[in-house]
Amino acid sequence: MKTWRDERILSLFGIELPIIQAPMAGVGNAPLAIAVARAGGLGSLPCALLSVDQAREAVALIRTQTAAPLNLNFFCHTPPVRDEPRLAVWSEIIRPHAMAAALPLEPALPANPGIHTFDESWCSFVENVAPEVVSFHFGLPEASLVARVPATGAKIVSSATTVAEARWLAANGCDAIIAMGTEAGGHRGSFLPGALDTQAGTLALVPQIVDAVDVPVIAAGGIADGRGLAAALMLGASAVQMGTAYLLADEIPLPGVYRRALEQAGDQSTVLTNIFTGRPARAIVNRAVRELGPLSEHAPPFPFAGLSLASLRAHAESAGSDDFTPLWSGQSASLARAQPAAEITRRIAEQALDVLRQ
Repeated sequence: MKTWRDERILSLFGIELPIIQAPMAGVGNAPLAIAVARAGGLGSLPCALLSVDQAREAVALIRTQTAAPLNLNFFCHTPPVRDEPRLAVWSEIIRPHAMAAALPLEPALPANPGIHTFDESWCSFVENVAPEVVSFHFGLPEASLVARVPATGAKIVSSATTVAEARWLAANGCDAIIAMGTEAGGHRGSFLPGALDTQAGTLALVPQIVDAVDVPVIAAGGIADGRGLAAALMLGASAVQMGTAYLLADEIPLPGVYRRALEQAGDQSTVLTNIFTGRPARAIVNRAVRELGPLSEHAPPFPFAGLSLASLRAHAESAGSDDFTPLWSGQSASLARAQPAAEITRRIAEQALDVLRQ
């Protein structure tokens, strides 16, 4: 008997529940992916901050714990170019904060920022480990690399923040599209030109993307309980992707300053800001956001803005302060619960079914 309104994502990915755990580079990990996968959702492993060897070890661990489908997530931004004049301007802007903390006025930035983009080495990795799903952020990689992914058996997914981006993704090889509303935490997945302040929220974006493409749509942004899942399905989505709902999960060793900020967050606690990396992303407002942004025309290109703040962040965190920490979160932070990830997954699915049966 059919349980869910639209089971295309369940069939496409081979999962039981229409719930995808957002990868969340920096906090997402193998134990979280394992727990969500065991509960029937799609577990995701973020690879943007890992080396190929680290990702291989994580996948091996996941495969020893569950045979359930796995999503590997990659960034596909254009590799950054150092803009020295802009970095100098940014350094002057943060100089007063560094001086107040008695830190070096111009912290040395690494030549390699450590945020990896999908390239030949990562494509070969995908060919070797053969995940069931490969998802991308910031569009899609170079076409010749994208063309090699389906041969591994993997389905291709990427995020769209506008209808135009969704149409482009559908025309360029995506098997499913994440409709990313402005409520979503972390980096906006935008990759086509367009104004940030005209982008739609989830409630408006999902049905418009559903109408514009033939592939299944995954709703993301502001969804952290069964009511949100049910609403997304009613709007035509086949599944949801949730990140903030899992941030307090037992499997995530979240730093204390981050956890406290999430526990205290409400509906007006987050904002879109570019000061932590150089790209717009939703985070909880803190001192850095208030004094440097939230959106600064002087922020260096992704990801150098954040590297310039690294020493200030470390100094503040050592004193128990979140003043310069990027506190990534969606607008649904107050709905997050401190539970094992499997319980979070099952609870949200059960809540949604109860709503849909009414």
